[in-house]
Amino acid sequence: MNILQKSKNNQRRIGLTGGIASGKTTITNYIRKHKNIPILDADDLSRELIKPNTYGYKKILNYFGNEIIDNKNNSGKAINRKLLRNIIFKHSESKEWIEKLLHPLIKEKMIKECSQYKNNQTIVLVIPLLLEAKFEDICTEIWLVKCPKELQKKRLISRDKVCEEEAYESINQQLSFEEKRKFADVILDNSDDQNKWIKTIRELL
Repeated sequence: MNILQKSKNNQRRIGLTGGIASGKTTITNYIRKHKNIPILDADDLSRELIKPNTYGYKKILNYFGNEIIDNKNNSGKAINRKLLRNIIFKHSESKEWIEKLLHPLIKEKMIKECSQYKNNQTIVLVIPLLLEAKFEDICTEIWLVKCPKELQKKRLISRDKVCEEEAYESINQQLSFEEKRKFADVILDNSDDQNKWIKTIRELL
């Protein structure tokens, strides 16, 4: 029996997902503050996997060249994540390449991290592209954040300082809420009143 099977047999693993700027961070922060539950975030693991001199870092530099390095960074070695996002946003081939590189690495690292919390009855896995990257098999249930596209757009424009067109494109690059809800066990409604999802979390955690 492998690490994944052992972990799932004894542990409730909640995969928290949702569209870009749907409110996953707000919900994660609430759980972190009010519940004594370990939280693993795929975005945090992704950052670790592209730190200088890691396998992911070397592969990315080999593919994109040294211009992807953030020269404003004190070390002069770190990857410019904003520039990288802009490149893969505009070039589908680059996006596909980096997803093929990073998604398996993130999944492997997340499974290993899960094993460190094997004595915890419940853990939360925050995975923005849970369904797109096929992470369903490491979760025992999927919680999906519901948020209208217009609200996503406003948040994205404010957060990332992008234009309306770019915001819509970023949203539409992901699976729609309608597609995702087919796989969801729980919907956290973050449409207007946060008390809706708070009530759901209090009932289920």
